[in-house]
Amino acid sequence: MNATKFLKVGGFVFIIAGILGFIGILGPTSERSIFGSMWWFDNTANWAHVLIGIIAVKAGYWYSHSVKRSITLIIGIVAVIVGLYSVYNQNFMGVMLEHPMDTIFYLVVGAWALASTGKK
Repeated sequence: MNATKFLKVGGFVFIIAGILGFIGILGPTSERSIFGSMWWFDNTANWAHVLIGIIAVKAGYWYSHSVKRSITLIIGIVAVIVGLYSVYNQNFMGVMLEHPMDTIFYLVVGAWALASTGKK
């Protein structure tokens, strides 16, 4: 997958994750998540996911390849950092990262984004 496809598909995934968190399927509390305390996103994470998703989808359609690649690289690096950080600390800039599923989610998205930066 290249940066354009990652931004379009990955951006949509982020938007859906945020919306599902807002409406009580993946949050905004563990009691409202269908996964319970095993995996849920608080409203800070939901807003971040929706915002990142909108930016990613917009970039996937409107910008040059070099800008798309840069945005994908930034998303990948930040996601990997958040995933690794969540192993040691449960709060990242107001986002609660309490469970291994958070770590897995961000590491998978980060790896996917970084793998997508090398292809045109």
